[in-house]
Amino acid sequence: MSRITDFDALRRALADNSEEPEGPARNARAEELLAEAEKLNIPLAVIEALGHQLKVYNYSSEKDKMFVPFARLLRMWDERPEDFDEDEAHSLHWVFKWMSAGMLDQPHVPLASIEKWLAEMEHRYRLAGHSERAVRSAEFSVAAHIGDLARAERAYAAWLAADRDRMADCHACELHGQGAWQVRCGRDAEALRLWRPVLEGEFACAHEPHTVLASSLAPLLRLGRLEEARAHHLRGFRLVRPMESMRGAYADHVEFCALTGNEARGLELLAERPAYFTDTGHPRSRLDFMAVVALLMDRLTELGLGAQRVPGPAGRTWTARELAAHARAEATDLAERFDRRNGTGAVGDRIRARMAQRPLAERLPLGVRTVRPAPAPAPPPAAPAAPDAPAEPGLPALLAEARQRSDTLRPHALEAWAAVARAAPDGAGLPARDRAEIAEHEAMARGPEGLPLFERAAELYAEAGDPGEALAARARAAYVRALTGEVDAALATVTDLYDEVLALYADEGTGVRQTASVVMSRARVLMRRVHEAAGEGIRDGRSAERALAAAEAAVREVPALVEGCGGEDVRLAARAAEARAMLAELAALGGDAQRAAELFRRAVDAYLAAGLPWFAVEYQVQIAALAHQAGDLAGAERALRAALEHGGPYVEPIGRAQLHLQLAEVLGGRDAPEEAAEHALQAAHWADEAGESGTLGAWARQQLGGFLLRRGRYAEAAEVLESALADLEAETHGDGVVVQARWWLGDCLGELGEHRAAAEQRLKAADLARHWPEQQDHATLAHLAAESLGHAGLAAEADRAYTRAGELWRSLGNAPFLVRALRARAWLALGEESGAAQARALMAEAVREGEAALAAAGADRAELAAELGGTHRQFAELLARSASEEAADAAIRAAFEAALEQMTRAVAVFAGLGAAGLHSRTGAELGAGWLEADLGRPAEAAAHARAVLAAYADTDDEDDTARARREEAAQLLEAAREGEDAGQG
Repeated sequence: MSRITDFDALRRALADNSEEPEGPARNARAEELLAEAEKLNIPLAVIEALGHQLKVYNYSSEKDKMFVPFARLLRMWDERPEDFDEDEAHSLHWVFKWMSAGMLDQPHVPLASIEKWLAEMEHRYRLAGHSERAVRSAEFSVAAHIGDLARAERAYAAWLAADRDRMADCHACELHGQGAWQVRCGRDAEALRLWRPVLEGEFACAHEPHTVLASSLAPLLRLGRLEEARAHHLRGFRLVRPMESMRGAYADHVEFCALTGNEARGLELLAERPAYFTDTGHPRSRLDFMAVVALLMDRLTELGLGAQRVPGPAGRTWTARELAAHARAEATDLAERFDRRNGTGAVGDRIRARMAQRPLAERLPLGVRTVRPAPAPAPPPAAPAAPDAPAEPGLPALLAEARQRSDTLRPHALEAWAAVARAAPDGAGLPARDRAEIAEHEAMARGPEGLPLFERAAELYAEAGDPGEALAARARAAYVRALTGEVDAALATVTDLYDEVLALYADEGTGVRQTASVVMSRARVLMRRVHEAAGEGIRDGRSAERALAAAEAAVREVPALVEGCGGEDVRLAARAAEARAMLAELAALGGDAQRAAELFRRAVDAYLAAGLPWFAVEYQVQIAALAHQAGDLAGAERALRAALEHGGPYVEPIGRAQLHLQLAEVLGGRDAPEEAAEHALQAAHWADEAGESGTLGAWARQQLGGFLLRRGRYAEAAEVLESALADLEAETHGDGVVVQARWWLGDCLGELGEHRAAAEQRLKAADLARHWPEQQDHATLAHLAAESLGHAGLAAEADRAYTRAGELWRSLGNAPFLVRALRARAWLALGEESGAAQARALMAEAVREGEAALAAAGADRAELAAELGGTHRQFAELLARSASEEAADAAIRAAFEAALEQMTRAVAVFAGLGAAGLHSRTGAELGAGWLEADLGRPAEAAAHARAVLAAYADTDDEDDTARARREEAAQLLEAAREGEDAGQG
């Protein structure tokens, strides 16, 4: 540590430490600085160092350390108030409020001492001439904490009635406290009304809207305003995460996770802050934290996850069940300590109610990656069920349920047959027909591995006297074989089966259902040949045409066989519908998209008419794809909405994720980002449920982040995009997706004022894009990174990035952006020591590049002219600003003359743009006028002002720019008259 040798150095060190992150390291540095201040032998230096120490303790987990430096400051004030300057006197009285809250938050401080302190605070504020508003606010806090509701109501009313003065908390903090009281009284909606100005950014401070966002979570959930609750969690947690002192608000976010089915995210939050389990400097926030830890652990235990390892206090491993007991004991003990001090049971009542809460949403998707923990497998039953317990369905009931599902093509038929198989191992005691059906459905469930079971099923069907069903089983096996790539072998097999079943059907040896099954299997195998040819890119005409013709002929046999024969048999209706869908696929492969869409619609209608909407989903997706290709986004949207409606709960999670994501993309293309964001959110949720968080889930989160960005919800978008980038990989998702995610994240971070982080994301994206054949994105990202670096105060790094961007713009022939990069470098140079010459040189180069581009331009010159005019104007401003760095009056005048020359050239360039350049020209005219005034030429200044007034002579006052320009011109005229009068005098 470098030694502090003077007061200015101490103040710089105090300011630097104030910018450090909250925590023990900053507190330790504050203690070191106090020791250095004491060596200076300057009372005010010690006072400022003590005030700084108070501040860092207050904004940390070591709040209990505040009392000693404050007692010392108060003693110094009482002994020598003249040692305090105005700022430190104000600060001393300000932190009286911190002491009041600090005492209340420490259960070892007696209530009598707190009441005595309140009286002391009131006395000192009155002596200093301050309003009693802060005193009544402190009294309210005490009364509300101990549960004296009548006194709390009186103090609350007196707090609001008292005048606001310099000692009152900021508007944001006051509104937080007022809203929290409304929540305590059961008035959630009123609390949210009070908090609205903070939530909307009208009022803010170092800890707001952080705490309001956290406090609003439970009220929003109780009111059913789930979308707002989700948004407040994502936005608020981002603010709270880096701030050690906000354990209470952090606890609100953990509680939110426990109440919304986001237990896994709650565990992630606990893992991020291990010190929160053990930090004892602020018992009140520790009480809140341990209470919600108990709530979360109880929820995990209830879900069957009591034995799961969870983050907990250091020094040992914890299961959810163990941590629940530990956290409850800690919270109960702390609450009892507060209640003993307070003489009431108010704290304990509140904490017990908090730990006993029930979930307010079964699962609220957040958009960030949060996979619900899987329940542990249930242990085997220790004893038979009691006689009066409901009996498990018997084998006859299971068989009836399975057969009903398969005969009517209901979802989950395979699961129903699997239940039958479990109830009758090896089919013991069952007739051949039942065993055949069990074997065949197990074969369907196993895919290619089930091929031997199809043959076993065929043998059992034959044994049961159903040769047609035996042929159908073998035909289904042939189709499965085709799916594995053995198309020729499968076709040979199914052709023989086809001949056999037609002969059997002609002799009335089997029914239409079995015959249709074989005919359909043959059609499916032939369709596989067509798709195989398409996939291999076969375009040599005859072989592909023959495959397509053979498939179409086979497909058409299906409806020819079943239509008119089905009656109430939904299987035959489904065959006809599937055949239409196959014909649609063939039409699409043949290039007739319009016919394909019509046939898909007819297939959908047939499934719906048969009462089988879940089968329609696949073909509604095809309709959507064809509509999208045709540019019919409205049609694509209708089809996807129908698919979601008809699929309902029957579509598997991965399918639901895909449907929601496709609809999100379509809605995004239709400029409906709000609804698109909702569907992208659902896509991310269902991808997580399907175990595809790192693949489809990451893509959905990337899209969600982009939609949230478009809606201006930057904090939420940043959280989601950071979550997506944890999984996005160029090899899996494509480098374009990764670049876009980092680009969007950089935009979000820039809007949030996190410029260094924004630059990091933009530079990473630029590095990925540097290898692309088209370099436009690389140049844009380099330019944006330079802007972020400049905003972050990293001038040297920003200059290098602008240089890189400028070289890229030059190679792309993009003169406007090359000029902008040069101008930006000029302004950066001006901010450096002895940088004025370099700044002027860069701006002169920007002018030359702009002039050369304009001279070489064709018909479209307006953009280049506007850029050149802007460059002349900025050059003028730079010259005028750099004049202050010159030593001699003559040099300053020369700089102003040079600036006036550039501003005059700007006026001329903008004038050439006509009406399109009006506002730019008048702005430059006024700039020239003020320079003339500064150079002592009032007549010329007045001429510029009159030119502006003349330019807007026919413009009404509804044009804000025109009105502002006229007002400034009038001010310039007045200044010119005063200059003339002074010259004449």
